[in-house]
Amino acid sequence: MPSDCISFQSSGYFTPLITDYLNQKENLKPLYNRFPTLENFKQQALEKQQNYNSDFRNVIVNALRQQYVGFNISNSTKQNIELLNKNNTFTITTGHQLNLFTGPLYFLYKIVSAINLSRQLAETYPEYNFVPVYWMATEDHDFDEINYFNFKEKKINWNRESSGPVGRLSTLGLEAVLEVFEKELGPGNNASWLKELFREAYIKHSNLTDATRYLANRLFGDTGLVIVDGDSPSLKKLFAPHVKEELLHQTSHTKVAETAHLLKDYNIQVNPREINLFYLEDSIRERIILQDGTYYVNNTEIKFSEAEILALLESNPEKFSPNVIMRPLYEEVILPNLCYIGGGGELAYWLELKTYFESAGVAFPILLLRNSVLLATQKQADKMDKLNLTWTDMFMKQQELVTKKTHEFSELGLDFSEQKEFLKQQFANLYDMAAKTDATFTGAVKAQELKQLKGLENLEKKLLRAEKKNHADKLERITQLQNELFPGRSLQERKANFSQFYLEFDGKLTEKLFADLKPLEQEFNIVVL
Repeated sequence: MPSDCISFQSSGYFTPLITDYLNQKENLKPLYNRFPTLENFKQQALEKQQNYNSDFRNVIVNALRQQYVGFNISNSTKQNIELLNKNNTFTITTGHQLNLFTGPLYFLYKIVSAINLSRQLAETYPEYNFVPVYWMATEDHDFDEINYFNFKEKKINWNRESSGPVGRLSTLGLEAVLEVFEKELGPGNNASWLKELFREAYIKHSNLTDATRYLANRLFGDTGLVIVDGDSPSLKKLFAPHVKEELLHQTSHTKVAETAHLLKDYNIQVNPREINLFYLEDSIRERIILQDGTYYVNNTEIKFSEAEILALLESNPEKFSPNVIMRPLYEEVILPNLCYIGGGGELAYWLELKTYFESAGVAFPILLLRNSVLLATQKQADKMDKLNLTWTDMFMKQQELVTKKTHEFSELGLDFSEQKEFLKQQFANLYDMAAKTDATFTGAVKAQELKQLKGLENLEKKLLRAEKKNHADKLERITQLQNELFPGRSLQERKANFSQFYLEFDGKLTEKLFADLKPLEQEFNIVVL
């Protein structure tokens, strides 16, 4: 079985910004606090211990107790919630949207990364407690991003109207989605378990927040994972001073703009608005806009004077929702957090925020790129062996892979580089002759050289096409295998749902992920079972 080790940088699936971050390029060092090495977590813990408001701990514990009412939770999770009251307890946090039935595979990879890192830190620093946290993006409002998941080649969709924060959305109507899913699953014990999991999560819980909490708790509760819903009056009250600062002074816009010049060579992910807050109700999540001293709620008739909006913040802090710029600050103010684990896109916008954190007096967390995984069956790995393929081959662009393998299969010399070099040497002699006789002859020599080089290139392409036809059967098997592993020629983890691989791996998917994923190694994991 092929056993190549694929680094994130060589996989070809990460942006220049993220690869430069992983390579610790000097130009990016002002944008983060500490790089994710095991040694750096000690200093991060000491800084957070000094920086964090320990009075918040009891508020968090009480909020979590309330959020878990009605849920069966493991002793490990109960213990971790209570440990948050201790000053030597820290969190390792990841966050994700409330995707239907977890959405794409990387939902699992984020959470496994947080759990495995917490375990590794606990072994290394026994004087501290480390609690893995999944922060649910309950206040997001882009329903079209979360209302589906893919099972094999079938897109299973939840069709309904939606407005306001998705976490408060009723789960009514998901019975029809379950019926579609059940038909695709077919028979068997593992299929029955998936059907029951979907039903328990979405049919027996009234809103998307509770459904997702149930789902994550069912999948990971035995590990001690703590699930946090930031849409909470008591937690929002802790964050209220920062909301007030934003309303009065628009600090986030100013501070994030200061980092723009450091990211001028990259595609900046998020451009801050003047006020990076939403107004929140059950059916409303709209931007707050300041114009001529009045605060307007976009797309509504709602408006406030400065005194009125500050009074509302005092009485109902839950009506203010941080956007993508301010949510990281909210998480870090609330939690005794050391590290945020996210995908490349998430880390990109976190890298815009360090100056903002400094102005707010909040410790900037260690940023860790989540584990990425390519799942394969043993049958697929055996096919790779027979076709003499490596994992590095499979990460190549398909046309490049086909060309590479055609060269390997062919008994002919398909590379005309030697002939081209010989031709150039011959024309170099002609240039010397032209210079000694008639300088105007040089142009004719150049034209002839280009014509003959072009002719060689055309012959090379024709020969390559002919050899691709001669080896079409093998090449077809290669591309078919790559398409299985990279659906839509994209990363599997961005397309497929865990349910497909729960069936293929006979219910052992998460067990294998916990065994194989090592968050600090910065490698693209190949998991074969």
